[in-house]
Amino acid sequence: MTKQSIFGRISTLVRANINALLDSAEDPQKMIDQLVRDYTNNIADAESAIAETIGNLRLLERDHEEDVQAATEWGNKALAASRKADEMRAAGNAADADKFDSLAKIALQRQISSEREASAAEPQIASQTEIVEKLKSGLNGMKEKLGELKNKRSELLARAKVAEAQTKVQDAVGSINVLDPTSELGRFEDKVRRQEALAQGKAELAASSLDAQFESLEDLGELTEVEARLAELKAGGSTAPRQAIEGS
Repeated sequence: MTKQSIFGRISTLVRANINALLDSAEDPQKMIDQLVRDYTNNIADAESAIAETIGNLRLLERDHEEDVQAATEWGNKALAASRKADEMRAAGNAADADKFDSLAKIALQRQISSEREASAAEPQIASQTEIVEKLKSGLNGMKEKLGELKNKRSELLARAKVAEAQTKVQDAVGSINVLDPTSELGRFEDKVRRQEALAQGKAELAASSLDAQFESLEDLGELTEVEARLAELKAGGSTAPRQAIEGS
């Protein structure tokens, strides 16, 4: 994975507007699960690539440190050889003095080479350091986004459970609506009302039958009196009202 691809993927994921993505999704739950998987996988890839980049940077830094240290050591050797040459020349030993001056020159050449290598590595080290810092920042941004996604997923799951519970409650309330004639309670109430009406009808019927019995008793008394008067008439008695006769 190249640094450019790492930057591109990290930048895209960090800039992603999670709320907008969820709002436009037909199934937010599936969308957020997919995003969690994508971020998790990309974070793992980015961590591996960043670790490799950091490793390369540390190699550059160690090489630079060795070059700087070598330049210092060659400088010390050049100084020591130059001083030895001065001592030999002061002692009248020109041949040995020239020999040590030659060694000093070689040491100085090595010093210059090490310094150049160290200087050449410094811009690369600076560039690699900047890249690593950007990658680390982007990685942290991705981890924050992943945490946000997980929180969103937990929120969605909680809201889904609440909605499911509310639906069950509404279904339960609807099933026991006493005003609904098709519900069990409605049918039971209708049955009770019919039984009450039947009982009332029987009561009225019983009362009507009792009244008829009393009326029949009154009719029987009247017939009995008629028979008595008829017998009296046949015996030659008077048909005048008894109250009138008794009053006379």
